[in-house]
Amino acid sequence: MKNKIIFAILCGFIITSCNSKKENSEAEHNEENKFSIIELTVEQFKTVGIEPGTIEQKNLKSVVKASGYLEVPPQNKASVSTFIGAVVKSISVLEGNFVKQGQTLAVLEHPDFIKLQEAYLTEKNNFSFVEKEYLRQKELMEQNSGTGKVFQKAESDYNISKGKISSLESQLKMLSVNLTELSKGNITSSIILTSPIEGYVGHINANIGAYAEPNKTLFEITDNTKIHCDLLVYEKDLFKVKVGQKVNFILANQPEHQEEHNSETIEGEIFGINKSFENDTKALIVHASIKNEHHELIPGIYVNGIIDVGEQTSLAVPVDAIVKADGKEWIFIVSEMHTATEHEHSEKEDKDIKEELGDIYIFKMVEVITGVSDLGFIEITPIERIADNAKVVIKNPFFILSKAKEGEGGEE
Repeated sequence: MKNKIIFAILCGFIITSCNSKKENSEAEHNEENKFSIIELTVEQFKTVGIEPGTIEQKNLKSVVKASGYLEVPPQNKASVSTFIGAVVKSISVLEGNFVKQGQTLAVLEHPDFIKLQEAYLTEKNNFSFVEKEYLRQKELMEQNSGTGKVFQKAESDYNISKGKISSLESQLKMLSVNLTELSKGNITSSIILTSPIEGYVGHINANIGAYAEPNKTLFEITDNTKIHCDLLVYEKDLFKVKVGQKVNFILANQPEHQEEHNSETIEGEIFGINKSFENDTKALIVHASIKNEHHELIPGIYVNGIIDVGEQTSLAVPVDAIVKADGKEWIFIVSEMHTATEHEHSEKEDKDIKEELGDIYIFKMVEVITGVSDLGFIEITPIERIADNAKVVIKNPFFILSKAKEGEGGEE
């Protein structure tokens, strides 16, 4: 009888212990869910400025890091000057203006310009007489009626006059003179400087009334449509870099540009590698074309880039997507969005949460292990499986973390 009583007590103790463990396990599981599942209304979502993005495949390991600047080819830059000294009469553009090829930049004036046109007209009129004399002497020589000395003199005068006219025509063409109008006797007193290419006006080194010296740059024109990236690659990485490799870079001193383009890097591809070192740096310049044409870029901006020299991609998110809590690192996944029901609304009122009925965003807090980072992205390894098309919060995740902490604290 005594043994039966002891056996009954032991069974009761085991059953009680099992129930207690089950309750503790459920409580811990519920507590974990309260911490990892967060709900926000659409109004909260928009007010705080939360922004969802995607988890991307990035190569942050098999890469060569490099810095450099943006540049345009020499074919897309022009320095405009005058070939003859003159006074600036008017300027038609401002720095930063867009100009088309052949558009007037400035008008210059000088007496020497008029004298040049007069010399051309004089030589052209004289050439008519010289040419006729040359043809006459040539005909006499062919008939054996002339003398060789007279013919040689006529031929020499003809060639000299023809050369002078050709020289004057070239000079006047460089000064944008209409030779057809000039041949009619219409002399112009102004030299018109035009843009040789289409692009944006850079520095203007001229003032109205100032004397423009020959071959001194007055206007700089830059065509940014062919802008590319020049990266400095040092000696230790030279043999890793090849033409055709992919490049990703960001503007080094332009954080606003990153925010405007949602932390998106600018993509490019190497098309040329210099074959000589830059000064004493022991580095070569690597030229990379730019594929993201929607970025507004200008020459001279400094960049930080990574050159993809292998195939070793991993999951990555923007650095701002990572939050730290309880000594761990987390990201927030937008798990779903649904419309609140009357039942859910009444439960919220019991918790003193006054929200109107409407759409609700549900976020799941997922622990990750971070790795290397570069260009605003960081490698992640999620502790649990994440769907390939999952949306992750990439902007202002700390607000969601604070809501999670509030929920956790409310249960204590």
